[in-house]
Amino acid sequence: MGLAAARLPLGLALVLALMLPQLPRAAVAQPPAEEARSKVEAAFLRNFARYIVWPAQAFDNARSPWAVCLLGEDRLGESLPDTLKGRIEQGRSFEIRQAEAPEALSGCHIVFITIANPAQRRLVLARLKDKPVLTVGNAVDFLAEGGVIRLLPGERMEMGVNLDQARNASLGIPTKLLEVSRDVLENGVLRRLR
Repeated sequence: MGLAAARLPLGLALVLALMLPQLPRAAVAQPPAEEARSKVEAAFLRNFARYIVWPAQAFDNARSPWAVCLLGEDRLGESLPDTLKGRIEQGRSFEIRQAEAPEALSGCHIVFITIANPAQRRLVLARLKDKPVLTVGNAVDFLAEGGVIRLLPGERMEMGVNLDQARNASLGIPTKLLEVSRDVLENGVLRRLR
């Protein structure tokens, strides 16, 4: 599916995700900056399920849930379960899986990769390269390594998109998502948009 076919009001949703209010912390919680970052990352993962287009064969059937898988250090804590609880996107509920190894990623639709070792990260990304899986990470070189979306926390969350890898994975990235991205990798060239 072409980029123009998936024009949706993603900009508004992403702006709202970036402006999430800080919710009360549990007694044993992450530091405020980390807690806020994890809530924003969780909101992005939910919004990706809403706006990105997967091929039909990525799912067992029309009601199969979104399998959101975490590989590496669990940085999202309770933010991801809290964000996805009771949510339905594109007619599908969510299930969260913590994968201990790349072999456990079968059936995942969104994989959030927080592996610190670049060589291990590249091996995981190579394994998922031609599968209909949205890979998301926050390593600086994540796009060049073959990831689809890079989220860079800072004063505000910045996003980069690897269109080459999205196409390899048969994922439709809407134009609105590109409009709010800082970097886009296309035809092997990384362009800084803002």
